[in-house]
Amino acid sequence: MISTNLFLKNNIQNKNLKKGLSKNFSKKFEKIFYEIRNDIKDSNKTLNVLSNKINFTFKLKDLNKFKKYKTIALIGMGGSILGAEAIYQFLNKKIKKKLYFFDDLDQNKIINFKKKENLSKTLFIIISKSGNTIETLSNAFLLNLIKKNSKNVIVISEKNNNLFLIAKKLNLFFIEHRSNVGGRYSVLSEVGIVPAYLMGVNINKIRSKILNYLEKKNKFFLKDSSIKIADLMKSKNKNNLIFLNYCPELKKFLYWCQQLIAESLGKKNNGFLPSISNAPKDHHSLLQLYLDGPKDKFFNIFSLDGNSSEKIRINKNNNFNKFLNKKTISKIKKAQKDSLIKIFQKNSIPFREFRIKKINEETLGEIISIFIIETIVIGKLLKINPYNQPAVEQVKILTKRLLS
Repeated sequence: MISTNLFLKNNIQNKNLKKGLSKNFSKKFEKIFYEIRNDIKDSNKTLNVLSNKINFTFKLKDLNKFKKYKTIALIGMGGSILGAEAIYQFLNKKIKKKLYFFDDLDQNKIINFKKKENLSKTLFIIISKSGNTIETLSNAFLLNLIKKNSKNVIVISEKNNNLFLIAKKLNLFFIEHRSNVGGRYSVLSEVGIVPAYLMGVNINKIRSKILNYLEKKNKFFLKDSSIKIADLMKSKNKNNLIFLNYCPELKKFLYWCQQLIAESLGKKNNGFLPSISNAPKDHHSLLQLYLDGPKDKFFNIFSLDGNSSEKIRINKNNNFNKFLNKKTISKIKKAQKDSLIKIFQKNSIPFREFRIKKINEETLGEIISIFIIETIVIGKLLKINPYNQPAVEQVKILTKRLLS
């Protein structure tokens, strides 16, 4: 793929694929590609979140009164909060505000937060598409946020649900969540863009490159990767997708990817188990398994270009090999990653490489759109609905019955 922000390379070898399957998928791809381009233009479709003509359900001028807050707490679950976490971690050096993320039921975290922060000087953003998410409502009530005329609360939800009714009754600032956009696809909609704007992120830049993946010059990577991954999934040659991560700034983004892939494609006895593996730390715990264990895995390798300023200095009087002398952390990590890639290639272990050239808004928006589009293409190739999560709903329904 041609990009000033990313280097992408597909190393899923043909020997890992099933004969005839990829050829069949290749014929289907062109039709799916055409459908996706049309879906982006349609305001009623989920993929409209990638449109450069999207109409947000909020006005920036209405958010400006919240920009004064230096501390922001987000309350949500899954796709309602993972995207904002990914934005915050990746662009952390640019963001001057303090962020808290309540994305689980953790009593100690709430107690410690109340002790540490002045709640009246904190901006709270409560996000739930359904407006009925148990963990989100529980955290909001535990933090005692549900008060009439609260000026430091933003609610993002669909209409006509518990959270919406509470917001209207108590006169809380409300932003509508699009009904056609599921949580895991919502990072480039109001769900991710509102928190990003209030963090101080340039939201125009974060959306500026999100259609690059659909340009003709970049189409080959999308086609090649999605067809081969669909082949691996259909033939069940590989059941585990390992995100091998040499770039700490991408850790939260990979948790967002984990949900996107697991929830979109884990259906009809299909799917990968996506796992995040931190490198080079996991060289010393999991690499033996990766290289010599069951051949049921393929890898996405993430790294960051560039050179850190701090160098190792070894006294010339030290009596040992000085191969680390004057080396930076980034150079050491690159040597470790490049060595691993050579071993993968030697052993025909399938992998893809994602190398970040620049840490900026454009890069993050671009890589988010890559995974969104690719996941939907794979789902359509396999005749899987990539937008629903029917099995999850069963657990939610039963949980509410048990609590009633």
